[in-house]
Amino acid sequence: MGLGNDETSAQTPPERITFGILPELIGYRLRIAQVGIFRDFCTSVDEPEITPTLFGVLVLIDANPGMKQTQLADAIQLDRSSVVSVLDKLEARGLVERVRAPDNRRANALHLTTEGRHILDSLIPQVRAHEERVLRNLDPAERAQLQKLLGRLVLAAS
Repeated sequence: MGLGNDETSAQTPPERITFGILPELIGYRLRIAQVGIFRDFCTSVDEPEITPTLFGVLVLIDANPGMKQTQLADAIQLDRSSVVSVLDKLEARGLVERVRAPDNRRANALHLTTEGRHILDSLIPQVRAHEERVLRNLDPAERAQLQKLLGRLVLAAS
């Protein structure tokens, strides 16, 4: 058995870790929150290969049929090569199709396939339930305040 896998080590509390200034840093707090939220997302949806990023891409393409890959990259704040990788995954699953844009033969227009639309329709209620679970300890005013504050952080970081 590997280290940390036996019953004795499972019952022994881990050594105390000092985090220094990390808990004071908003970026650290946001990252820890993001990890927890993403973990909950991945256990909440019944499509194990759909990550929050892939879900976001499906939503954006659905809301903007024919959008270009460069527009998608800008919208989700990913570099263009990462967007290509994301689209390759979705295209391989038959959820998205890339077709040459009629107004620019060098660009791809993005569309959901019928299967992509079906998967997205089944995911939306699951994602809404996930969001509700993540925010369950915040009242409506706190939720609105969180949205407002995050929006201000996004603007400040741009």
